[in-house]
Amino acid sequence: MEVDRQRLGKAVARGLINAEQADRLWAFLSEQAQERPGLRLTHVLYYLGGLIAIGAMTLFMNLGWERFGGWGLFFIAIAYAGGGLWLTHYWLGRGLKIPAGIAGAFVVSLTPLAVYGLQVALGGPVEGRVYRDYHQLIDWRWLMMELATLVTGTLMLWRYRLPFMVMPVAVTLWYLGMDLSPLLLDSADSALNWEQLKFVSFVFGAAMLLLAFWVDLRTRHDQDYAFWLYLFGMLNFWCGLSLLESDSELGKFGYFCINLVLIALAALLGRRVFVVFGGLGAAGYLGYQARQVFGASLLFPFALSAIGLGVIWLGLLWQRHEQAIGTSLRERLPLALRELLEARQ
Repeated sequence: MEVDRQRLGKAVARGLINAEQADRLWAFLSEQAQERPGLRLTHVLYYLGGLIAIGAMTLFMNLGWERFGGWGLFFIAIAYAGGGLWLTHYWLGRGLKIPAGIAGAFVVSLTPLAVYGLQVALGGPVEGRVYRDYHQLIDWRWLMMELATLVTGTLMLWRYRLPFMVMPVAVTLWYLGMDLSPLLLDSADSALNWEQLKFVSFVFGAAMLLLAFWVDLRTRHDQDYAFWLYLFGMLNFWCGLSLLESDSELGKFGYFCINLVLIALAALLGRRVFVVFGGLGAAGYLGYQARQVFGASLLFPFALSAIGLGVIWLGLLWQRHEQAIGTSLRERLPLALRELLEARQ
């Protein structure tokens, strides 16, 4: 439940708290809200600037940078990382955790460039590739860059404990899964075909979701470190699942059920990313039924409308008995999971 100034005024009017307590409480809540990520203009500018800076040294680097050579790229990355570390310390010392986390993520994002430059300078396995290919091509030769990024991200998280630093770690785990796949599947010429790529995306996405859930449990009394792992894990899992082909109506119905489970998990874990992807998948399945299976049926729209009304009715029942059902279910859960649900709700 959100608390705003108007509700505090009503609490004062009822005599629950006095005006001075309301002012002090509102000042405290406002201060806490400034450090919680949201769609406030200040935070939007923070993230926009940070993502532009990160993109400049990752996705948007052009071939002109190759002229600096391996040592040049290495020392440029080290210099930028030093500046990012200084900004992390500077902003964190002033209580600005969000920009400090963005600066820390910038440092982690520079690790692949530094390792790439070092490998080029020393004649490593990336010879014949350019840095821009790291973000475009699946290749086992990126593994050293990815492993170094994971180590750097882990050390930065251990030192500073700022959730946004998980973002480059989550992206790197995604890359690592793709680049390991040719080796694990023993694919010819270290290349994946389309069917293998879809399956690998599905499997590694599921693994990332399990990792995110584990992180969520471990940090249930702390800040939200699992968001980016959930996001990229769900992106991999759902895209891989949705692209897997099935000629069976039973298989397609299973896909629909999995998406319904994702929606239920969204309500259980308080993670909106589940309901977004689950809703897209469920809508896609119903759209397929409307076009392909019941395209000529006059009754399908009426049946679907009845199902929709039934879902609304279930929602009304749930709202009426939510507290009793929730309490009963939570009593049967392990303590750690119970605390996670309470924290996220």
